[in-house]
Parts: sequence; structure tokens; C-alpha cells
Amino acid sequence: MRDVVEIGLGKTAQRGYHLDDIAIVPSRRTRDVDDVSTAWQLDAYPFGIPCVAHPSDATMSPASAVRLGELGGLGVLNVEGLWTRYENPTKVLEELASLGEDARATKRLQEVYAEPIRPDLIAERVRELRAGGGTVAVRVSPQHTLALAPVILDAGVDILVIQGTLVSAEHVSTTDEPLNLKEFIADLDLPVVVGGCTDYKTALHLMRTGAAGVIVGIGGDDWSTTESVLGIRVPMATAIADAAAARRDYLDETGGRYVHLIADGDMQTSGDIAKALGCGADAVMLGEPLSLCEEAPAGGAWWHSAASHPSLPRGAFEVAGEPIGSMERLLFGPADEPDGQLNLFGGLRRAMAKCGYRDLKEFQKVGLVLDR
Repeated sequence: MRDVVEIGLGKTAQRGYHLDDIAIVPSRRTRDVDDVSTAWQLDAYPFGIPCVAHPSDATMSPASAVRLGELGGLGVLNVEGLWTRYENPTKVLEELASLGEDARATKRLQEVYAEPIRPDLIAERVRELRAGGGTVAVRVSPQHTLALAPVILDAGVDILVIQGTLVSAEHVSTTDEPLNLKEFIADLDLPVVVGGCTDYKTALHLMRTGAAGVIVGIGGDDWSTTESVLGIRVPMATAIADAAAARRDYLDETGGRYVHLIADGDMQTSGDIAKALGCGADAVMLGEPLSLCEEAPAGGAWWHSAASHPSLPRGAFEVAGEPIGSMERLLFGPADEPDGQLNLFGGLRRAMAKCGYRDLKEFQKVGLVLDR
């Protein structure tokens, strides 16, 4: 049983653990790194590395999404972002990258995102992604799914990502017709990824909607302000492990239907990625780390998708820094610094080899230890 702590008379709290609180325990076997596979598959779509891009305009343009696909990951374009509000958002992105230590950064984000979404640009961006030759994935918020889905589906995407800070299968509203995820997904003939979620019950309910994948976490990093704005924070190691438990129960419930878990948040290094997968994730959603590559459209600046919310932004604007290498170097090296920020998936392969596991499914069984 998980530790439950009494924080006051009549009120308890469950103890949770961050990725920094745990470490991987090697097994009795090691393996040659060349014999290790980081491949995984979401529905009918195979990928060489367990990397899904966080759909921030700071990192994902049609070109960078295509490039990530070429390198084995899954790029995800935000259809509520700048690329569907502006014919050519390059100048806007350049302006944002030049803001520096500007106290108006959040206000300027709100201003540029006030431009209305253009359905014709959604179709155009999907065409650009399709022309790149890889798997086409776009993100839409739960609030705008019903309105934008016809345009997205007509444009012809492969994977639809419905992502908010927190998403549930039982949204209640007395003013609007809520999105019924189960009915919506049942009417589609393409895989849908939904999230984020942070606990066992929500993960299980999202799996029961028919989703092919569930995003675990709220994209928390040093620049996320969800905790200070909403008071919400669930440590990632615990969130992933709880969702993995929900998946095991859902497998038993359905007789074998497997739902992929994509961990979003608290990951900066190859060691963080390895620990997230060791907790039970099938892939990780990377945001800020991708802002460090030369292909990032915002030139090194970083902000979360929720940082531009018109009334309650949740994410600080990170000033642009110098790129540390190409996207290929970021993912596969070589690294010339020992901090784990370069060669992210080479580091993962090495961790798997040191622990004796040949693929990601096996690696989910790795032993873990609390180290603080």
C-alpha cells in the first residue's frame, strides 16, 4: 500500500514521487547496446524512438514536425497555434524570440494568439505535413474539438491528439454541450491520443473511451506555473506508475486491449526519459528540450501551449538561448557535455543495455529504488 500521511485532523495525503526521487536498478544481465531496440508502435504507426513532441509553437512548425518524423519520432502540430492563425508566422516567432527579459512577454503572447484560427490554414498545414512523408499528427484542445474536428478530419490526419492541461472522460457543464470522448472516438477511424491525466481513475476512464494513447502528466517543468496558478501538481513517477496500473487492469477488463502511455513533464535529460519509461510509459512527450535544437522555430525561446491563455496563462516565457546542436544531435549525439541534454535516445539505449533489456516493453519491468 502507498504511504498515506495525515496532514491534519481528518485530512490525509498520499505520498508521491518525482522522477528525481527514484533511480533505476540494473539487473543481473547486461546487453550490447547495438542489440537494443527503442522502437514502438501506436496503432498502425511505427516509430524508431519513443519521442512525441509537445505541441508548442516554440518547437513545432510543419518543418520541424516533419524533421522529427524523419528521425524516428512523432511531431505534433498545434492546430490552435500560430501556424493556423498567420499565413507566415515567422516574423511573429522572431519577435517572440527577441523579447529577452521583457516583463511584457506573457501579454505579448496573449496578443499574438488573439488572432483568429483560420480553417483554410489548418488544411494547408496538414498538407505541408503530408508532403513531408511521415505520420501526420495534430493537437486540438477539448474545448475546440467539436468545432475544429470536421476541418482536421477532412484535411486527412493520421493521429489526432486531444490535449488540455487536464482532460477527463466525464466533463460536466451547465452552459455548453460537453465533449463526449467515448462517442466522439467511436465515430472515428483513426487513433486518438487524449490527456493529460495524473491519477489511476482518470487514466482508466480515458482508456475506456477507446483512446489509443493516454498522455500522463501536465507538462510540468521549470517554466510551468500550473501549480502556482491552480495548485495542481502530481509527481511524474507516481502519475506514470498509477496510469500503468490502470492499463494492467484495463487489459484484464478488455481481454488484451493495450493503451499506450505518453509521459509529459519533468524530463530534461536522457536519464529522466529512461526513468519515465521504467515507470511504465511507452513514450515521452518532449517540450523544452526540443527548444534547444537548431530547427526550433522560436530560435531557442520556450513556452507551453497554455502560456498564452487569454485570461489565465499557465507557463512562464523562457528567454531564447543559444542552440546546443541540431535535432539529430540532440536525439542521437554525439554529446560533448556530460549533463545528459544531448544524445537523449542514445542515453536511453545505453541505460537499457546496462540493465540487460532488449526492447521498451521489457524495460518497463526494470527495478526502481528510492534514492532520497
